[in-house]
Amino acid sequence: QLQLVESGGGLVQPGGSLRLSCTASGSTLRNNAIGWFRQAPGKEREGVSCINHNSEYTNYAVSVKGRFTISRDNAKNTVYLQMNSPGPGGTGVYYCIGRDGNGHRCGPPFGAWGEGTQVTVTS
Repeated sequence: QLQLVESGGGLVQPGGSLRLSCTASGSTLRNNAIGWFRQAPGKEREGVSCINHNSEYTNYAVSVKGRFTISRDNAKNTVYLQMNSPGPGGTGVYYCIGRDGNGHRCGPPFGAWGEGTQVTVTS
């Protein structure tokens, strides 16, 4: 099962930028669709964005569309989430996760959750 590790979290201003990274530990993620999720304090985990295995398909939550960009570099075994102007609602723990099976599509079934990376939006 694909095990992913998130990094790049930290403090960011509401109008600032931050780039998160998601890498595979001991394996390759090149064949998997990868999704980013976040969990804000006191709220359920929600989907943020997803990219299929060859970057031909991406999707975004309405709340981040136009401000966040998902991308991947399979040669570097990494998927990125560029966060621009995250706003106060951007605070939370961000997780990436791989889709088990067909890498052309996003959505469940998913593999294992990682520990996530904390993003705190503060002015």
